[in-house]
Amino acid sequence: MSRLMQRFATAPAPPVAARELTAVSADGSRLHVEVHGPDGAPAVVLAHGWTCSTRFWAAQIRELAADHRVIAYDQRGHGRTPAVGEAGAGAGAVAGYGYGYGTEALADDLEAVLAAALAPGERAVLAGHSMGGMTLMAAASRPGFAEHAAAALLCSTGSSRLVAESLVVPMRAGAFRTRLTRAILGSRAPLGPVTPVSRRILRYATMGPGTAPERVAECARIVHACPRRTRVAWAHVLAGLDLDSGVREMRLPTAVVAGTADRLTPIVHARALAASLPECTGLVELAGTGHMTPVEAPEAVTAEIRKLVDAYLGREAAAGQGSRTAREAAAQQDSGTAWEAAAQQDSGTARGAAARPDSRTAREIPAAREPRTVREAAARPGTPTTQEEKA
Repeated sequence: MSRLMQRFATAPAPPVAARELTAVSADGSRLHVEVHGPDGAPAVVLAHGWTCSTRFWAAQIRELAADHRVIAYDQRGHGRTPAVGEAGAGAGAVAGYGYGYGTEALADDLEAVLAAALAPGERAVLAGHSMGGMTLMAAASRPGFAEHAAAALLCSTGSSRLVAESLVVPMRAGAFRTRLTRAILGSRAPLGPVTPVSRRILRYATMGPGTAPERVAECARIVHACPRRTRVAWAHVLAGLDLDSGVREMRLPTAVVAGTADRLTPIVHARALAASLPECTGLVELAGTGHMTPVEAPEAVTAEIRKLVDAYLGREAAAGQGSRTAREAAAQQDSGTAWEAAAQQDSGTARGAAARPDSRTAREIPAAREPRTVREAAARPGTPTTQEEKA
């Protein structure tokens, strides 16, 4: 294969889901959900960012689905999830776009996905990139998040001041740069087809300078596939984002990953998150990597997800197994105690009846049926205790 063909080789086909689901959000929006990997394996839930889709997580899905159940979904208006209609403008509405574009909608959608894809009480590691990370922050105080989230990974994201801190426009920080950045990111101009020029623009704005051309090309295909209406509506939401309180609500083990060459959400955001999270497990700064960390540095992002699964889902599984063992042992002990008590009662009743056919009083009958305690049963030779059973 020539060097030119290698530079722009077609990316591998996206992974094929084992199952596809439809999650219905609080406002009736229907969300496309994919489930990869074996049933019963540790669960990982992936939330993609602005202008992306489930395809953005292809590298993580391929690697993790061998021994994890990987759940990925398309945010509203992205990928195979339909855009929101005009009707019902209210809290969370975006001017000109109606209700359904806002952080509350992101939180509603994540809760719906967790309820549809996980069993009641089942725990998972949640990973969010860019707007997907903001989704986790928005949902942090929700009951569904508390029920299902064992640990979290925040990739290349921030909680507020996204436009003011952005380095996409190469000029000194200030009001003019902020206005110009807002205008660029919220532009209604169509992106058009992917071209060499559009790839260069995308790499400059969102990826590190040393990113492999095939990874730039893959990101360009994903981003250009996002409908213009969706791109503009969510750009307005992100421009006014303030989820600082949501960061403080993330009371679970949370790791942060970011690229040092990220212009869209510069490294200052990751450092602020690491300082504010109640249970930050660590900050990983990827040298020379831009905003698209799961595509630019797939091995590093996948490794962080695995670490969280091993540390927190593995621990919960072990604790759950130990709890089940103890409960089963206690149940067996109680069952054996009850059986022995019943046998002794029947034996004693028969002997008493033979010796004194009509002499037992009503007071003596309940006394003969008084159950033995667990402690008494454990003291008798030949009756296993909970500790003996465990041994």
